[in-house]
Amino acid sequence: MNIKLHTPKSLKAGSGMGSIKQFMLSLLATTVSIALTFGTAAIIDNNKKQSEKREIVMMVMYDMYNTIQSVQRADSMLHQSMLIQKQIAEDTTLFDSLRYRLPPLIPDAGFTETTEHIFSSSIETINTVGNVIFTENVAKFYQIRNYYKTTVCDSIINDFANKRYMSSLEGILDFSYFDYAIICNEFMHDMQRRFTLCQQMMKVSDEDIEAYCRERQQMEAGKNDADDANTKKREELIQLQKEIDKAKKNISK
Repeated sequence: MNIKLHTPKSLKAGSGMGSIKQFMLSLLATTVSIALTFGTAAIIDNNKKQSEKREIVMMVMYDMYNTIQSVQRADSMLHQSMLIQKQIAEDTTLFDSLRYRLPPLIPDAGFTETTEHIFSSSIETINTVGNVIFTENVAKFYQIRNYYKTTVCDSIINDFANKRYMSSLEGILDFSYFDYAIICNEFMHDMQRRFTLCQQMMKVSDEDIEAYCRERQQMEAGKNDADDANTKKREELIQLQKEIDKAKKNISK
């Protein structure tokens, strides 16, 4: 069987071929436009997700960094307290002059739990980060931090609430600075290890942390300036009201 393909007369004349070519070009342009639109949208969406991921990671790393700084200060304060305790033990006549240097050396937790709550309470935040091991290490870090606050900071404050430790030579010499210093050092070591691991996983350098710290400090400085201005304005209003009240009393006289 012989099948013959007949070219339509319109295409033979050339007008149909031009229409098909124009149609194909139009189709190609539309396809490219759609691809570019969806491709660009996908790139923008991906860049947005990566930016959000980076911001969350840096926010958490900054919080971890500040926590470690706080624990290091506590470690130093406990060491200073032990040195004072040693001086008093070696020369008991120094008891009255040195004992009042101890309360200011009580470690303070020195951190807020805002970032921890944001990170831990939102599954969307965790999904944005998209790294299970990082999430587990951060959760463990915060767990350790809470243990540290309870077993070191809160416990020392509770112990100092017992006046015996401040009011007598025996009390100050019996205070267990050594135990707290050992516990604090263990917590600090564990926190530093997990912080370093999180840095490596999320490719966050020390320079990145330092830059983010400077940025946050600038933001905090701006906030403090605004707070100071607000306080000053409030004081001016209070003073003005006092002057009005004074003037009203003079009228009644």
